[in-house]
Amino acid sequence: MKMKAAVMTEINKPLAILEVELAEPRHNEVLVKIAATGVCHSDLNALGDATTPTPTILGHEGAGIVEAVGSSVTNVKVGDKVALSWVPYCGTCEFCVTGKVHLCESAFGPMFDGTLLDGTSRLSMNNEKVYHNSLLSTFAEYAVVPEMSCIKIPDEMPLAQASLIGCGVATGYGAAVNAAGVKPGSTVAIFGIGGVGVNAIQGAAIAGAAKIIACDVKDANLEIAKEFGATHIINTKDQDIEAIVKEITNGVGVHYAIDCSGHTIATENAWKITRKGGTVVVVGAFNPEQKLNLPAGGFHRVGKVLKGSFYGDTQPFRDFPMIAQLYLDGKFKLDELVLERIKLDEINKAFDSFHDCSCINVGRAVIEF
Repeated sequence: MKMKAAVMTEINKPLAILEVELAEPRHNEVLVKIAATGVCHSDLNALGDATTPTPTILGHEGAGIVEAVGSSVTNVKVGDKVALSWVPYCGTCEFCVTGKVHLCESAFGPMFDGTLLDGTSRLSMNNEKVYHNSLLSTFAEYAVVPEMSCIKIPDEMPLAQASLIGCGVATGYGAAVNAAGVKPGSTVAIFGIGGVGVNAIQGAAIAGAAKIIACDVKDANLEIAKEFGATHIINTKDQDIEAIVKEITNGVGVHYAIDCSGHTIATENAWKITRKGGTVVVVGAFNPEQKLNLPAGGFHRVGKVLKGSFYGDTQPFRDFPMIAQLYLDGKFKLDELVLERIKLDEINKAFDSFHDCSCINVGRAVIEF
């Protein structure tokens, strides 16, 4: 079929709105009519990455309606509302069978090659190959995706809000609930109050944390953090974070610290303010050139845990419907994360906003078809 898509044709150049050909889904794939897709900072990263194959259709936060299914698909049927996960898993490797599906490696070779799981593309233009992005390519009217990327959500779920679940929302929520394992009555510090951080706040609140401390360098983001459940805020640029946290926690530090910032300095601060026996979770992606410095003296005596968390240790088929239901029950904020609703041909304006430091980054511009 022919469809309209936003195509990356060159590194760091505006996306071009073009007509693209989409082939039918194969036996373990699903054709989804995209209803909404978030514009994530990771899409900007892909646009500026010399390893991204071109031409490619970006976009990895999407939701829509199932239009057709391959012969072996059993998870969804035509007409289902689905939120899309950009990390499908195989279900049979060592990590999958032990319940750590977020560590499955099956998707990453094809993902880096710009194909679907079988190493081929369903996209073309003028009889030439067009590449997939994150096995989804949601900046288009339709997408053919792996069955394991399609998670059925309640019929009453609005699709603009559902589109956000598949990346920043699930990652933040999962960092608190799955990776940190926040317990009722505990104290939690969240570093980096962006599209992931506010959802880590929401996850901590849902898990029953008594005190949630939002840490950032932008006062505007910290004020927004209060709306999502933060009980305390600290501007780490001009406030003494260790002194303030000691005062909040009776001098012992937080039970859990979650770094969503992607900056090693934040992780180092998270370590400092976490109590003995506490847990520090790093969900933000570091620049490989950065160094993480932790105190070596007495390291064994503090009994702290430092762990990385990819995708918030998410199990999509468990967590996506749970988040959707929490939203429908009025217990999880998603409406507030839809910052702007735009059309596909306005996508480059959304990309431009990432370069504007005055723009609110706690949420997404959402393309609606």
